[in-house]
Amino acid sequence: MAIAQPAARPANPRFSSGPCAKPPVFDLVKLSGAPLGRSHRAAVGKDKLLAAIEGTRELLNIPADYKIGIVPASDTGAVEMAMWNLLGERKVEMLAWESFGAGWVTDVVKQLKIDAEVKTADYGLIVDLASVDFANDVVFTWNGTTSGVRVPNGDWIAADRAGLTICDATSAAFAQDLPWDKLDVTTFSWQKVLGGEAAHGMIILSPRAVARLESYTPAWPLPKIFRLTKGGKLIDGIFKGATINTPSMLAVEDYLLALDWARSVGGLEGLIARADANAKAVFDFCDAKPWIANLAEDPATRSNTSVCLKFTDARIQDGAAFAKAVAKRLEAEEVALDVGAYRDAPAGLRIWCGGTVETADIEAMLPWLEWAFEAEIPAQG
Repeated sequence: MAIAQPAARPANPRFSSGPCAKPPVFDLVKLSGAPLGRSHRAAVGKDKLLAAIEGTRELLNIPADYKIGIVPASDTGAVEMAMWNLLGERKVEMLAWESFGAGWVTDVVKQLKIDAEVKTADYGLIVDLASVDFANDVVFTWNGTTSGVRVPNGDWIAADRAGLTICDATSAAFAQDLPWDKLDVTTFSWQKVLGGEAAHGMIILSPRAVARLESYTPAWPLPKIFRLTKGGKLIDGIFKGATINTPSMLAVEDYLLALDWARSVGGLEGLIARADANAKAVFDFCDAKPWIANLAEDPATRSNTSVCLKFTDARIQDGAAFAKAVAKRLEAEEVALDVGAYRDAPAGLRIWCGGTVETADIEAMLPWLEWAFEAEIPAQG
């Protein structure tokens, strides 16, 4: 039966999985120090870019001998750059359990036409990680943004691997503890866990990845925007702030503000704790309600950032239409914005729980989710 509208509302109803909620301290005024109208190659621009790189290293505990670069086209550009530069030297294993991982499979198999073994799992599940052969290069997504399924840890990755690991960590970095000794290439975008602006990506290279770059030349031509080497040597300037193309200095300033905020909440440990608390609020809600459940079937693989949910009530006649109606009702009340499932994912909802979201807002939103569910059950056509 229909229930009364909750009295409390989230202070911030933004639960989008990308671009994600800005840090709670965000204010446009705080970006006034951005060197707008200046060259990114001027001293002030280079200093800002290097601060973004080294701030990332500090907060994520990235080893000193790993290279960190700011690259174009968000996480997608960073992953593509890694694959086009590094793959082809040996066989590849492609692991996919959601839409973005499936996209990397398409690029490798149909575009680069590399000898690849493809291992996939349905939404809500994960591939058999124990079956991965690390004599091959391995490409995988740490946290499936569109499925809410993540790898439980890095124990499954061989320490003595011959191949490289290429990890899309865009909805994991700054919310989950990444084992750098197990990752040769790691990518993410500013628009995810720290709530930065879109269009900029980060690529992190281990010494093993750099060695591959300097010893192997792909069989295909590389566009300028992808090139990481020149004359068989790494273009080291990319990893000191000399970006391949012109970055937005306003977006850089925004990222620096987010890094400062991250330090203020306890750095990586604080960010992980915030995401865990947000996700737990949603998990506990689902455990208490018979009509909704986590899409990720194994609790060990449940994401603490992109929490994907499915409706399980037998009265629902059209799952996709019902989920859209619930999301639309929540948006109309301005209590939860952009919470519909990804277009290629199963019907349901997706609640972003990364560290920039306040747990109090999650807790205020969840009774509205129940209200919207109860309102839509009798409203089905």
